[in-house]
Amino acid sequence: MRGIGMDKILLSHGGGGRKTSELIENVFQTYLNDDILLQMDDSAVLDDIVFTTDTFVVTPLFFPGGDIGRLAIAGTVNDLSVMGAKPLYLSCAFIIEEGFSIETLKKILKSLKESAEECGVRIVTGDTKVVEKGKCDGIFINTSGIGKLNFKNQLSQKKIVPGDRIIINGNLGLHGISVLIARNEFGIDVDIKSDVAPLSPLLQELKDLDIKFMRDPTRGGLAQTLNELVTDKRFGIKINETDLPISPEVEGVCDILGFEAIQIANEGKVIVIASESDAENVLSVMKKHPLGTDSAIIGTVTEENAGFVSLLTGYGTERIVMPPIGELLPRIC
Repeated sequence: MRGIGMDKILLSHGGGGRKTSELIENVFQTYLNDDILLQMDDSAVLDDIVFTTDTFVVTPLFFPGGDIGRLAIAGTVNDLSVMGAKPLYLSCAFIIEEGFSIETLKKILKSLKESAEECGVRIVTGDTKVVEKGKCDGIFINTSGIGKLNFKNQLSQKKIVPGDRIIINGNLGLHGISVLIARNEFGIDVDIKSDVAPLSPLLQELKDLDIKFMRDPTRGGLAQTLNELVTDKRFGIKINETDLPISPEVEGVCDILGFEAIQIANEGKVIVIASESDAENVLSVMKKHPLGTDSAIIGTVTEENAGFVSLLTGYGTERIVMPPIGELLPRIC
């Protein structure tokens, strides 16, 4: 373990990139190795019930476009939804630091309640713990969720074949950059709002269509999620730079800081994979929903470059897209 730098936990181990994968494979899976858990999906499918859990430690607690309360609902609802389930019930647990403002707690709870109502889920159980001052950064929230499968087709990575199309429902990198700007660490003044949103109202519009697979590209962004899809597979993925929906504001901040928008976290985006023959129909349905007006087909599953993600640039060249090694932006969700 020491030979691969795994004697201590690093911030990068929580970033959703290669370091996170190493921690899960080399440490957690040594002890937690249930067959369902080892499938490494966003949620566990138990017959027709889907179950998931997530913990939120974002800083700052309030950022343009959202806050930790909305994030806690959206994150868990989206993990259920991308499995082809209708989210039904949530639990909500809080770890709160001594001295935390009651008024701030009320604002978070109001946002949490409104976000749950927005997507029709019920918060039916919860827990609260208070720790000594300095033992917690304000407030941490855990939400677990239960949903029921209701898509016409069971979604699975195993259904992906060359020729399938990759669809995204809008602009990339908004959440990560919004949180970064809210920290005022780089003196960058730009109006970028997080995309944080529960996606179930959009995704339920797709339940009767021929969808093969869905995933929300959160930590590590589009680059991480697509690389997870092709790892050890007999296919690759090619995305087109000119088709990627990236706002000029996000692109500008990324240029200044040396980031790639495709590696930045999203909290209101979904990757949908459909066959070539169905892709335009799926795209049309997504574009009619407020959460999908900027949807675009951004790439194709390919026979060549098996196990890799490539990017066709605007200059006509092609390069390999690597997942982030660790945490580009810590504490974003």
